[in-house]
Amino acid sequence: MRIALLQQDILWADVEANHLSAEQAIMRLQAEADAPEMYVLPEMWSTGYAVEPEGIAETDGRSLSWMRRMAELTDAAIMGSVSTAEGGKYYNRLHFVTPPGSPSASYDKRHLFTYGGEHLRYTAGERRVVAEWRGVRFLLQICYDLRFPVFARNHEDYDAIVYVASWPASRRAVWDILLKARAIENQCYVLAVNRVGSDPACRYDGGTTAIDPYGRTLAICPDNTPSSVVIDLDLDSLNRFREKFPVLRDRDQCRL
Repeated sequence: MRIALLQQDILWADVEANHLSAEQAIMRLQAEADAPEMYVLPEMWSTGYAVEPEGIAETDGRSLSWMRRMAELTDAAIMGSVSTAEGGKYYNRLHFVTPPGSPSASYDKRHLFTYGGEHLRYTAGERRVVAEWRGVRFLLQICYDLRFPVFARNHEDYDAIVYVASWPASRRAVWDILLKARAIENQCYVLAVNRVGSDPACRYDGGTTAIDPYGRTLAICPDNTPSSVVIDLDLDSLNRFREKFPVLRDRDQCRL
């Protein structure tokens, strides 16, 4: 499967401008002869990472509607998290949107970033979510989830982990190390999309990357630059590796 990771500079609370920027990035790639089958955007790609969501979180579903339109237009899956207000609560919700007629999914961020106060406004998700698209199974994760390996443990039910993030430049070394660890210990691909630019609280330098099950970097976006990388997942190679070296069979059996 051919997948595009989109490293965006997100304009603070400007939904329309962020829609336009993401659409332009997607359509540039869509114009290529071998267009991607999936596009991944960062955490809270339509607004920036809003720890205080009042007045910023979306109540009308317009970013989800945009994602549905883009999925239909490109015949591809579109992923990214959105600050969402629903039923009097706020959620950091990762949407996995596919073209009409195919199953979509959503995941509410389980590990809220208490150090930054995210838990004071948002409601934590309760479900671990694996979504499938064209024969590939993806575990959906958001930013701070990266620090919790038990929650991400591969129970032989996924082929790749997707992390969408607003991960600050000040902790970039941790991002780089843990992404490789998650790939190696779960014998899977890791697809990680971080933003660049700044918001009222932090600066972001990117590090959007794809890592193979051996922990090797397949592709990485340049730092501090809005850009994209396109990679191909090879499930045949992944399955051969798992059969030859079946470490997942020896994993601890506790699970979330």
